[in-house]
Amino acid sequence: MTTARPDWLPTGSISPLDDKLGIRITDYDPDRLVATMPVEGNQQPYGLLHGGATCALMETVGSWAAALAAGPDRQVVGIELNVSYLRSATEGSVTAVCTPVRRGRTLGTFLIEVSDEQGRPTATGRLTCLTKS
Repeated sequence: MTTARPDWLPTGSISPLDDKLGIRITDYDPDRLVATMPVEGNQQPYGLLHGGATCALMETVGSWAAALAAGPDRQVVGIELNVSYLRSATEGSVTAVCTPVRRGRTLGTFLIEVSDEQGRPTATGRLTCLTKS
């Protein structure tokens, strides 16, 4: 971890859903937020990483990147998520890297790239978040 969790963030888990999926933020850098998620327990019936789990991972990293940029007195919510699946993951874990495209006062857009343990891209997406006072 290069950037630690800010003190003003709520303590404890990042969210109940993230706990269920095993999502862990490993770097809280708002310019390059990174999180991991295990494939095991998050598969669809054919043993592949479920697309919904991938979307939840993307929503998590993008929303936290937006929240870090917004600061402690503002709330953020995702308002649009677009995802393209590039390769299936069947074991190990995946890593999501989120970088900002644009951060405005009320809207922020983030690119998220998900890759497997071999560094191969499994999905790419774009999340737009609304920042509220």
